[in-house]
Amino acid sequence: MTTSVSGPDLAAGPVLLALLPAVLAALISACITRLSMPLLQRYALARPNARSSHKIPTPQGAGIAVIAATLLVAGPWAAWASGAIPLPLIGSALVIALVGLVDDIRPLPVLVRLVLQAAAVAAVVFTAPEGARIVPALPLALERGLILLAGIWFVNLVNFMDGLDLMTVAEVVPVTAALGLLGWFGELSSSAGLLAAALCGAMLGFAPFNRPAAKVFLGDVGSLPIGLLLGWCLLELAWHGHPAAALLLPGYYLADSTITLFRRVIRREPFWAAHRTHFYQRATDHGFTVPRVIGEVFTLNLVLALLAFVTVRAGSTAITILSLLAGAIAVAFVLRRFSRAQAS
Repeated sequence: MTTSVSGPDLAAGPVLLALLPAVLAALISACITRLSMPLLQRYALARPNARSSHKIPTPQGAGIAVIAATLLVAGPWAAWASGAIPLPLIGSALVIALVGLVDDIRPLPVLVRLVLQAAAVAAVVFTAPEGARIVPALPLALERGLILLAGIWFVNLVNFMDGLDLMTVAEVVPVTAALGLLGWFGELSSSAGLLAAALCGAMLGFAPFNRPAAKVFLGDVGSLPIGLLLGWCLLELAWHGHPAAALLLPGYYLADSTITLFRRVIRREPFWAAHRTHFYQRATDHGFTVPRVIGEVFTLNLVLALLAFVTVRAGSTAITILSLLAGAIAVAFVLRRFSRAQAS
């Protein structure tokens, strides 16, 4: 007589693999954040400037907890269960976090920061397997060069967009949750899916300390390596044949930061200087409360994650085009709302 195995038992392994890393990372992140608060208050105080949304000096540097929790969970877990996370990625994340930490305490020259960031991204991009391609028709060197430029921009845009309480949480949590689920369904490398799940948990562990009014900020030590790790996960998704999903998931961040950059360049403004012209920042000047901005960004990211899932699971060119169009419309709708003053 054959003994049948119930559905929940069959699903228990994958569910545990998906959820447990996130839970562990959340606990570690919350504990480290809590314990490091007095030290950050003393040595890494962010004082309000032209870009700031906060009004009083607030400690920054809790990104140390987020990155530590992510790598402490994802690194050993991936090596044991699913295939190691590339060492160049781990090393580059640590290097770029160190650059951010120094910059949080004592600002570095723009050129020095950019060179070090470029070196970190290059170490990840140019050590990838030759078979990892997005557009095989392009020469490999050209494709990797374009990915390098995109990677440097993505690392910086995550930093640029980290200017409002819970903003990075509202972006990273939906995106990494979607990436973790895609890894669970086999649409993404298991190591990238696991890294995304751990990063999602680490951000959730940080979230209670960053809710308005924030007790602590990520700082460059967090936003820069988060951009690198998240960018690698999205790159892995594109390498697995899903470039449309890789564009949809960070669609809001890409649109807000890129449009803002081009506007500042066209106006001949010093685009590298601190400012408050991102759409989400202008929204708070136009009468949106911080919770409302965060809520709309989070909701938009859920919509984009759903569209990304549709493109991956449908496997249809027509559906992919329609999903990209729907995502562009949804992003444009939110950006337009943020750029208009609210009626009193």
